[in-house]
Amino acid sequence: MADKVQFAVILSGCGNKDGAEIHESVMTLWAIHKHGADYQCFAPDIPQHHVLNFITNQEMEEERNVLVEAARIARGNIKDLAEYRADDFDALVIPGGLGVAKNLSTFAFDGPNCVVNEEVERAIRDTATLGKPIGALCIAPAIIAKILGDVTVTIGRDPGTEAAIAQMGASHSKTTHGEIVVDREKKVVTTPCYMLDARVDQIGDGAENLVKAVLEMA
Repeated sequence: MADKVQFAVILSGCGNKDGAEIHESVMTLWAIHKHGADYQCFAPDIPQHHVLNFITNQEMEEERNVLVEAARIARGNIKDLAEYRADDFDALVIPGGLGVAKNLSTFAFDGPNCVVNEEVERAIRDTATLGKPIGALCIAPAIIAKILGDVTVTIGRDPGTEAAIAQMGASHSKTTHGEIVVDREKKVVTTPCYMLDARVDQIGDGAENLVKAVLEMA
């Protein structure tokens, strides 16, 4: 029996407003296992940009660590992104959540002029250089655009984010719930998820369709 396809999954904390989007992350992990593959979660060992009270949306006076928070989703089975080696995996996937735009990059504040965390950039570049597929959900395609430039992605239908993606040299395709965009030349698969006003089942559809497309290229 052939070895299972191995996914690396980069998380950006825990919680859509200041970390990784939990539904997108869990549905991605579910889809990977459902389709016979396996995964290892990673996150950078860095301070979280800020911590929000999800009831009031107010910033809290405390500090958290992205790797420690992401470990909540991974049930403790997580590694520092500094340990990621593209040679060891068949594919890379990045769920969304504002942690992608606040912790993994400065996209939430600087738009197309953003800076991407150096370990995240290394992981994306190394994976792309080896010709291995990359999946990105929700807002995560924005950092794929920043790193890879001439790539076709989707974040759904948000005009402001579409414009920022174009300024970074990438192309955008409009999508709705569960749909994916596949750039076969760059081996990049993207889906909008909570960039749209979505339900959990629609998030599951998008995550599963993305994982299936990545598996076809792995």
